[in-house]
Amino acid sequence: PQLSTGDMLRAAVAEGSEIGLQAKAVMETGGLVSDEIVIGIISERIAKPDCAKGFILDGFPRTLEQAKALDEVLAKTGEAVTLVLAFDVPAEALEERICGRWTHKASGRSYHVKYTPPKSMQLKEDGSFDLETMLDDETGEKLEQRDDDTAEALKSRLESYFGKTTPILDHYTPKNIVRKINANQAPDAVWAETEQHL
Repeated sequence: PQLSTGDMLRAAVAEGSEIGLQAKAVMETGGLVSDEIVIGIISERIAKPDCAKGFILDGFPRTLEQAKALDEVLAKTGEAVTLVLAFDVPAEALEERICGRWTHKASGRSYHVKYTPPKSMQLKEDGSFDLETMLDDETGEKLEQRDDDTAEALKSRLESYFGKTTPILDHYTPKNIVRKINANQAPDAVWAETEQHL
């Protein structure tokens, strides 16, 4: 199965497990769930029968400390991380993708000024798009951009990625399990390249 930490946290809280109750207490106060709790939740989850033949961790680990803790948990049962997929996209392409995203909040429909613009979108004489024409195709309601879909926020995210996440790749590279995927291509091509490594 594909396992995301957010989904696992919510499931552990719903199940009322000891570690889930610890997570719930932290989340109710608005705090960040500690690595220790997250690792505990992952440890519980991967012990379930549907993970016996393997699993995919989506978005975890995010730091070198988390990677080392994951290695320790897996080693207790004679297991180890066997594959790390790193989806590479140049910063310029990320900026174009992120800063061009628009959504219809009520429905969740998403648009992109370059790839999937709303039918109503019109350009100004200077080539920029007219904000007043950013309307949902089905309802005609105004589209929104997330507050963090800006070049400035992306810069901060990338600094965090290179500072915290890149060392994970360095940690697993000597084990010859890191595979870099060119994610700066059409989705079908990204999937085809990914499938070659699964």
